[in-house]
Amino acid sequence: MDSQFATSGIAHVWSQGDWVTRSVALVLLAMSLASWIIILWKALDLRAQRAQARGVEGFWHSSDFAEGLEKLGDADGNPFRTAAIEGREAARHITHQDGASRPQLHDNLDVSDWIERALRKSVDDFTIRAQGGLSVLASVASTAPFVGLFGTVWGIYHALLGISTAGQVAIDQVAGPIGEALIMTALGLLVAIPAVLGYNALVRGNKAVLHKLNRFAHDLHAYFVTGARVSVAAEGKVLPIKQQQQRS
Repeated sequence: MDSQFATSGIAHVWSQGDWVTRSVALVLLAMSLASWIIILWKALDLRAQRAQARGVEGFWHSSDFAEGLEKLGDADGNPFRTAAIEGREAARHITHQDGASRPQLHDNLDVSDWIERALRKSVDDFTIRAQGGLSVLASVASTAPFVGLFGTVWGIYHALLGISTAGQVAIDQVAGPIGEALIMTALGLLVAIPAVLGYNALVRGNKAVLHKLNRFAHDLHAYFVTGARVSVAAEGKVLPIKQQQQRS
């Protein structure tokens, strides 16, 4: 019953409203479509990245680097595979394993710093890609209620103008147009709430994947610099690279 009332109210607002009311309704519709497209798109990406993160331990239990890359998978946009490849290329480049013979400016850089820069660039690129579209969700979540409120104010204004020209009217004649105008506020909330929930869920998911990627990049850095993955102390804390070298 409520859904039928809402549907009939929306239809009446659309048929009786002017170009401003219809424009507000179209803007809210566009916001809703954009929000759901971004939520579904980013959710699928996040699901794939979580699956890719599960291949990290298999990478470290591989017999060589090539086998480790195979266990990470060859899907496009895999941040873990990208970080491993860029770290390997940085290590080759700085140590002249790529056949370079002429001195270059980076020859004065420390190997550890050079590899760290390459891995940091890979992590930063993923962070920017993961945040793509989230600004749209944030904008929709913050502006959709006000867009709907504007439509409501505009609808009530025209409803009161119509009532004033009609002279004395009954309460049911007043409640109908004003109630239909309030539907625009409800539409604004219906657009904003999924955007807020989707934004928060995607941010939490991205933080979890980014945490795993940073830890993987830290282990890659130790692997390319020292030839071994970062060891774990008895208390469960990862030891810095310099402390490991001093202990050894």
